Amino acid sequence: MDQNQNNFENGQVNNPQDVNPEETQPVTPEEAQQLDEELNEFEAMKKQLEETQAALDKEKREYLFLMAEFDNFRKRTLKEKSEILRNGAESAMKGILPIVDDFERGLEAIKDTADAEAVKEGMVLIYNKFVKYLEQNGVKAMDSTGADFNDELHEAVALVPGAPEQKGKVIDTLEKGYMLNDKVLRHAKVAVGQ
Repeated sequence: MDQNQNNFENGQVNNPQDVNPEETQPVTPEEAQQLDEELNEFEAMKKQLEETQAALDKEKREYLFLMAEFDNFRKRTLKEKSEILRNGAESAMKGILPIVDDFERGLEAIKDTADAEAVKEGMVLIYNKFVKYLEQNGVKAMDSTGADFNDELHEAVALVPGAPEQKGKVIDTLEKGYMLNDKVLRHAKVAVGQ
């Protein structure tokens, strides 16, 4: 055995067939039991490694599947959002078309009549129909004249000298402002007391 050890240390390894069985020492039962335990432990660790690798591969596949699913969801959501933005005004425009039809009928009727009162009455009817449609869709006109000036609602286009009690108040509304569901759609253009 010393020569085999020396051969090993010198880089010369013997082929197992070249080893003389008489030179090898028998394994004791304790050593055999310890080798069996180490072999069992090795097998258990190998099995655990295989199970962990299988679980990791499964998790990796599920992760890739979820990432692909999320990417599809994101693309679908962007497409739906662009469709909504592109076609969002469709229902609003459909509601305005009957009012345009009324204007066209009114313009056609003006050609055949000289009665200004009838034309005025037709214009008022169309105007009221249009205002009602706007209100149904959440658009309401602001009442600005006489109110305190508020830069979140009003746009001052002129300062008007006036009585001290009119200072900071809206004296005249030059262009109405509108709200859409409690959000300013258009600021009112107003003249403010100085």
